[in-house]
Amino acid sequence: MIQKLFPLDKNYILRQAQSVLEEELLDQMVAELKASYTQLYNPLQLMDQTYRSIMERNEFPRERVRLIYRQLCGVYRYRHGDNQLELLFDGRTHFEKFQEDWTAALVSYVRQLGQHEPYVKTLLRMTLLHDTESRAEWAENHCKGFVNQFFDLKVIKRQGELRLKVS
Repeated sequence: MIQKLFPLDKNYILRQAQSVLEEELLDQMVAELKASYTQLYNPLQLMDQTYRSIMERNEFPRERVRLIYRQLCGVYRYRHGDNQLELLFDGRTHFEKFQEDWTAALVSYVRQLGQHEPYVKTLLRMTLLHDTESRAEWAENHCKGFVNQFFDLKVIKRQGELRLKVS
């Protein structure tokens, strides 16, 4: 366990809020994916075999979605990287505020991404239309790349250090 020098640092509280919400928001991401698929590919909601399998499927490889969720967590922390806690006057804790802010931001991110076919297709291949590990891994790499491109971020890995930077 890493010893925290400043346990009330905004980033620690934000990470904790994102972690607590992870399972719930993974389901939300998949629900938004189904809505995006319907909007892009089947706005009339005609019940063909593919559409039925996507809409009825509730089991999926959660680890695949978890990777994209954590990537979006990192994007959010990078974009909201100031470490100053604001004064709250509404009785909520910072943890509760960060949970609300993060949930709203994630839904917004996923809806924005859901307007783009490459994101929808690759996330479907990773989750609801998962058939083989090799295809899922390929789709995962493309999805991560698309997310980075969408948010205009570049991931730099050097000597065990991971940094995001605006391209």
